Amino acid sequence: MSGQSTVNIVCHKADGLVLRLPIMITPGGLIPGPARMKINLGLVWAAIALIIAPGCVYAASTQTGVSPAAQVNRVLARTPLIDGHNDLAWQIRDCFANLENLDLRADTAHLSKPANAAADCEWTPLMTDIPRLHAGGVGGQFWSVWVPPQVTGPAAVKMTLEQIDLVRALVARYPNDLQMAFTADDIVDIHKAGRVASLIGIEGGHQIDNSLPTLRQMYALGARYMTLTHTLNNDWADSATDNPRHHGLTPFGRVVVHEMNRLGMLVDLSHVSPETMKALAATVSPVIFSHSGARALDDHPRDVPDDVLALVQQNRGIVMVNFYPDYVSSDRAHWDADRAAEQARFNSPPYDGLYIGQPERAKAAMSEWQKAHPAPVVTIAMVADHIDHIRQVAGVDCVALGSDFDGIAVTPLGLDGVDKFPALLEELARRGWSEGDLAKLAGGNLLRVMRDAERVAKRLQKTERPSFATIAALDTEPTR
Repeated sequence: MSGQSTVNIVCHKADGLVLRLPIMITPGGLIPGPARMKINLGLVWAAIALIIAPGCVYAASTQTGVSPAAQVNRVLARTPLIDGHNDLAWQIRDCFANLENLDLRADTAHLSKPANAAADCEWTPLMTDIPRLHAGGVGGQFWSVWVPPQVTGPAAVKMTLEQIDLVRALVARYPNDLQMAFTADDIVDIHKAGRVASLIGIEGGHQIDNSLPTLRQMYALGARYMTLTHTLNNDWADSATDNPRHHGLTPFGRVVVHEMNRLGMLVDLSHVSPETMKALAATVSPVIFSHSGARALDDHPRDVPDDVLALVQQNRGIVMVNFYPDYVSSDRAHWDADRAAEQARFNSPPYDGLYIGQPERAKAAMSEWQKAHPAPVVTIAMVADHIDHIRQVAGVDCVALGSDFDGIAVTPLGLDGVDKFPALLEELARRGWSEGDLAKLAGGNLLRVMRDAERVAKRLQKTERPSFATIAALDTEPTR
C-alpha cells in the first residue's frame, strides 16, 4: 500500500456506539489515530480481537485521506438521496392557500406566517425550498398528500385529489429542478439529469373511502405508496395512536394490501399499530415504513419494535428513519407529555384548569414552566443511533431516510431542513459506514424495494384482474 490511509473499526451494541478505533496505516506501519504510535500489525489485530464481545456488530471502512464530507459528496454524486416523507404540500394548502403565494426558488427558512393564512395554519418556518434541496443532495422526494383523518368519505377523496393536483402543479412550476417520477428507473434518470425526482405518497387509508377503484385511480395519478392508516383507525386497519378496534387488518384490509401489490404501489406501515404491522404476512412485495424510528431506542408507538424489524428483514422491506424529536428521543417524548399535562392543568375549558377562562394567566404560567423545564436537546447523533439500531437488527439493506420535514414543528439540532441530509450521512461515515453502505441508506435500498414491487406487480398482473371486492361484502362491521 502506498501513501496513507485509515481503517475505522466500530463496535455497536443495542444501547448505542461502544467503540470507534481509527487505525492509520502508513508505509512504516500502523498507527492508532489518537495515539499516533507505530505498533506491530499482529498486536493491532490481537487488541481488536480482545475487544470483540457477544452482542457487538462491527462496521469497517477504509479511506485514503478522505474526509467524511468528501465521502458523502462522492456517494450523493452517484446515488440519488431519496427522502420518504415531506409534508410541504399540506403547508402550502394550509398556510399559503395556493402556489402563487410561495416562491420555492427563494430561501423559505425565514419566511413569516402569511397574512392570509388559514385560521388553523400551524406555522413553523419552512424546511424545504429548491436551493436547499439541491444543497442537500436530494435526488428523490416523496411528497405526502396527507388529508386529516377526521375527513372521511367522498370529502377525503376530493381533498386527496386536490393535493395530488397541487404536487403535480408544484413540479410543473419548476421544470428545471423537479420532475415527476413513477418508477425506480425514472428516479435514476432524473437524478442523472440534475433534477429532483418527485413522487407522491398517500398518508392514510381513509383517503380511498374503502374503494379499490379509487385506489387504482390514485395510483394512475402518480401515487406510489399509501400509508395504511394515519393517527386514527379507519374502517379496515388499526392505527398506532388509537385504541385497538380491528386488532390489525380486516379481511377487506388484506384485500387492499394485495391490490396494492398487484398495482405496484408500496405498502407503507408507518403510523399503524404493531398488530397492523403484521400486514407483513399479507404482502407479497417488500413494505416500507416511510417515516418511523426504532422503538427499542424510544418507546413511542410510532416507532418499530425489534420483532417487527426482524420481519422487515425477512420481507426485504425498509424502515425510513424519521427526524421528529419525539420519535427519536425518549427524554423528549416524556418532556412533551409533561408539557401537555401542564397545559391541561392550567387551562382545559370548559370545566377544568387552574386558570380556566384566563388565557393570559395560563400562558404566563406555561412560560414559567418551560423556563424551569427546558426541552431536552435532540441531536443528529441520536437520529444516527436509530439508523445504526435498525441496521443491527434488520441489516443494512433494510434502512433508509424519511425525514417528515414540513410535517413536524421541531427538528433535531443541526437537522433543520432538506439541506442538512449530508450532515447525517457524515455522522455515519465517522462511525465507520462505508461508501457502499451509505449509498444503500441514501437511496439504494428504496430503489431496490421499488424494483422488487414493480417486478411483483408485473407477475401478478399476468394472472390476476383488478379486484372489485367491497368492505360490505368482506367485513361484518363497516363503520364511519
